[in-house]
Amino acid sequence: MQRAKIQGKNKSSKLGVVIVAAGTSQRMAGINKLFAPLRGKPLLAWSVDTCQKYGLVQQIVLVLNDKDLARGQKLKKERGWSKVTLCQGGARRQDSVREGLRHMRGCDWVMIHDGARPFLTSDLIEDGLKIVGDTRAAVAAVPVKDTIKLVDSKNLIEETLQRDRLWAAQTPQIFSFDMITRAYENLAADATDDATVVERLGYKVQLYMGDYKNIKVTTLEDLALARIISREWKEIN
Repeated sequence: MQRAKIQGKNKSSKLGVVIVAAGTSQRMAGINKLFAPLRGKPLLAWSVDTCQKYGLVQQIVLVLNDKDLARGQKLKKERGWSKVTLCQGGARRQDSVREGLRHMRGCDWVMIHDGARPFLTSDLIEDGLKIVGDTRAAVAAVPVKDTIKLVDSKNLIEETLQRDRLWAAQTPQIFSFDMITRAYENLAADATDDATVVERLGYKVQLYMGDYKNIKVTTLEDLALARIISREWKEIN
């Protein structure tokens, strides 16, 4: 049972989730990563199961590409996802998020999560909810471990960035519904994550500690790592 509430907000605040999973697995050598098996269940099911079980989540909008919608509907029925609504995504991630937001009904807060990040936990959700009431925008992230080089178009180093100020953004990313919908309505350029969209409107975004195991499966190497993590995984929901 989850006892967390959104800090500084009424207990009745409603949390909706958009799970973005409309990609085409272009870097997976023909494997549909969303339905690749991880310890006996599809990769996509890991994060959706976590949100389905999390008590404060009122609605889940699962955004898929047109080729995966039928398979997604079948998975919804098999796994008893009573909170899930499916919708078709767009050409870019930001188009898919915008479409997912259009299907949100009566939510005060929205959590956006990548369907290709299977290792979402209740703790990651709860930690975000504890701080999101202050800035209305909370993003899971981890400090980078490598030295990061800024290069020019010829891959010549222009600058070595100060590592102790660099964080790698993850999902979940949690926002007030009004903020994130306004940001996407005013989006005029490409954005690779949701925090960028609200930053462009001048909003402050608070980072909180994510999890190094919260990987995004993009390549075959990532899938191999996910299978290793899944063998040792204990779901805490």
